Amino acid sequence: MKILITGAAGFIGFHLIKALLQTTSLDKEYSIVGIDNLNDYYDVELKKDRLDILNDIKSGNSFRFIELDLADREAMSELFATYQFDTVVNLGAQAGVRYSIENPNAYIDSNVVGFVNILEGCRHHDIKHLIYASSSSVYGMNIKQPFTTSDCVDFPISLYAATKKSNELMAHSYSHLYNIPTTGLRFFTVYGPYGRPDMAYFSFTKKILAGEPINVFNNGDMQRDFTYIDDIVNGIIRIINKAPSPQYSTITTATAPYKIYNIGNNQPVTLRRFITAIEDACGKKAQENLLPMQAGDVPITYADIDELIEDTGFKPETSIEDGIKQFVDWYRQYYSV
Repeated sequence: MKILITGAAGFIGFHLIKALLQTTSLDKEYSIVGIDNLNDYYDVELKKDRLDILNDIKSGNSFRFIELDLADREAMSELFATYQFDTVVNLGAQAGVRYSIENPNAYIDSNVVGFVNILEGCRHHDIKHLIYASSSSVYGMNIKQPFTTSDCVDFPISLYAATKKSNELMAHSYSHLYNIPTTGLRFFTVYGPYGRPDMAYFSFTKKILAGEPINVFNNGDMQRDFTYIDDIVNGIIRIINKAPSPQYSTITTATAPYKIYNIGNNQPVTLRRFITAIEDACGKKAQENLLPMQAGDVPITYADIDELIEDTGFKPETSIEDGIKQFVDWYRQYYSV
């Protein structure tokens, strides 16, 4: 199977490619092209270290990395024409809820313009399945719990969330018009080794180990459906091989090979339990600055994953305590702390 994976040097992209390269199934061989623009939203050296690991993996599967920006229309068109992919997994995006308030243009370039370039590549080159990253952020301040994919998501509270909702809408139109099977994945707070330094678990670990205070927003009164990276990757791999058939809806006569899934742990964790897990793994207590809620943030995320379980057999297995310990162990080794 020839696969394009965007965001190859990113957190989820790195772990997905690593897992696919290490797959030893006799009836499945992967030829992977990974692209990334290696932007400096966070430490570029961390991204390069991820790529070094991928390039060092020896297996029957192949991997080639190309530095390329999703927003470069001509380069993306040439990429699709050259490699004639079977499947595309679009994980490349400008991430971060709060950064979208500071730098909105980066989100339009990557998450909107870049996604159109992905869709056009799929349209013109007979892609069998497009899987793309959406986000739990699309649920905004929804009051119904847990979040289900049938919920209304028309009220985003950050530009980041709005761009992810736009991806779902654009994917549906291309699925309907050109019969392209597309699957959107609403990720719920993914964490683990080689994770993003802008995420709370990363900065909390760094500051607790350094004896510095951590900022605890909304006075700690928040819950997140934290999902360990290995569980996320397991879910994506199951979905790669399950392209959707045309879906019928009770509210429209339009049909399309289109699907949206929540992919989360299905067990929201309080911020207090989360901090305690980091403290236990670090062997140190946190000093806390209690602060109000930040703009664009939400009090709770909680994924209903029944449909994903039914369709793929997906089952998250990692507790927050086990996952955080694995992250902290990696952090200590990587940064020699």
